[in-house]
Amino acid sequence: MPPTTHPAITRRGLFGLGAAATAATTLGSAARPARAGMPDGLAPPGDPAAELLRQWREAPGSHPLLPDVSAAGYRLGQRPPRPPVITKVTDFGARPDGTDCTMAFNAAVRHAGEHGGGVVLVPPGTWTLSAPVWMHWSGVVLSGAGRDATVLHFTRTLDDGYRPNRQSNGNSRWSWTGGQIWFVSPERRARSEAEDYAGTEGWLLGDVLAEVGSASRGQRTLVVSGTGQLTPGDMVVLECQNPPDASLLRHLAGDVPGTRDYDWPRGAPQLVTGSGGQYVQYATLQWPVRVEAVLGDRVVRLAQPLKYDLRPGWPARLRAIGPTVRDAGVEDLTIRNELVPQTAHNRHPGSNGVCFQAVHDCWARNVRVDNCDLGFGLTTAKSVTITGVTVGGRAAHHSFACRMQSNDNLVEDFEIERFTVPVASGAIHHGLNLEGLSAGNVYRGGRMAEGTFDTHRALPFENVRTDISVENNGRVGGSAASGPLFGARMAHWNVRITNDRSYAITIADVAPRSATVGVQGVQDTSSGLTRDFAGDLESLLAEHGSAPSVVDLYLAQRGRF
Repeated sequence: MPPTTHPAITRRGLFGLGAAATAATTLGSAARPARAGMPDGLAPPGDPAAELLRQWREAPGSHPLLPDVSAAGYRLGQRPPRPPVITKVTDFGARPDGTDCTMAFNAAVRHAGEHGGGVVLVPPGTWTLSAPVWMHWSGVVLSGAGRDATVLHFTRTLDDGYRPNRQSNGNSRWSWTGGQIWFVSPERRARSEAEDYAGTEGWLLGDVLAEVGSASRGQRTLVVSGTGQLTPGDMVVLECQNPPDASLLRHLAGDVPGTRDYDWPRGAPQLVTGSGGQYVQYATLQWPVRVEAVLGDRVVRLAQPLKYDLRPGWPARLRAIGPTVRDAGVEDLTIRNELVPQTAHNRHPGSNGVCFQAVHDCWARNVRVDNCDLGFGLTTAKSVTITGVTVGGRAAHHSFACRMQSNDNLVEDFEIERFTVPVASGAIHHGLNLEGLSAGNVYRGGRMAEGTFDTHRALPFENVRTDISVENNGRVGGSAASGPLFGARMAHWNVRITNDRSYAITIADVAPRSATVGVQGVQDTSSGLTRDFAGDLESLLAEHGSAPSVVDLYLAQRGRF
């Protein structure tokens, strides 16, 4: 259905979407919205971006098109700390002279973890390592003297330095997960090894703390069966059953008409319970969230609004998060993998960078990764900030990957450089990945000489990419068995394309209840992607070809614009 121009963004038009909205409501320079009863001073006439933001502020957690990403990043968007130095890698025998320092680095990290945390300092120099550095302890920070001063030279891939990790079809899981610096609890690592990495990748959940009653998207106050095991400040996991009728999946896709017609068992067997092909990771929807307050014997308030409804058909409970790592980081250094040729797609041996797996409130700051298959990976990660980072050198598979129910992470001030060795024949570079029921994640303030906005199937929803310049030359991926590319409320906001390719960035024609605002450098409004859902997607295309007055949606939601 071609987009239709509507004269105004109003409360009725946005908060009352449905029959009134077209498949892609278009708002641009030819048709600017009226002020629609807006109080003076909040937005100038004819300013769609400011009007959208104004309406979002009226009900931040329940806007029909815009997600609430104001709490993305470390501890709801705080700046990561700088703990004191507790030890140096040289205290454990590391030397920057070509000696294999793997054991020394891991011993230094262990020492810091067993003594309550702190910075493990890596002095200037090039340090040779042949296997991963395991960040198994909370509060530990691996810190160099600067990206140009401290270089960790990894001579082996994960295949060679740790262990091979192949699926039955020969694909390597190191193509999309695992790191040379790897934040993961020892219990999570042990479980993965015992399952030969073929089981779940996520949280090792603990006891049920309370059953949860029905609630609506945007609510923060929940009625629970009891609050005796809930403590303010604790991170818990809200877990919902994913029923065989796919009603939860339809809801996460925005409940647009096409979600009812979509053949979920055949189109998305990896997501659908009872399909015979469901990934164990998707049997439940899991969202870690901090308890802000206990308000009585049966009432609790969360630190963030719900991203979806809680309904009787999707039984919900709060569970202990289980073994994890928190308040740990890596900063001020370069990870340089040995330069080896890029393999065919998904056969990558694991020339990787940093991986955050089943951890929360961690960070990577001022880190460069060269010659990688995967640069920065988020696998079932929560509230991680990745800031001031660069991916360069030989062509990557995933420069950034956000997968397997990763939530509320922030990647900012990032760069994907022009690759010194281009993508090999039979290989693919994706770019900024979102997949696998991941929600609340933000990519912002980026410069991309390679890649695209890779929405990689399995229904990622409520994510934002904003204030990014991109040479749009990558490709979207994802297994066909993972189902729809997009869930609801994906926002692409203030994106500057330098090669006149709208592919995967202007998404109003394919993404349900999405907002594409201020995409510049292209005339075409087509995504170039195949639609999963027929009919009216209730999406929005605004300010096409123009820079929006609201430069960065994340910062604006945090009150910085």
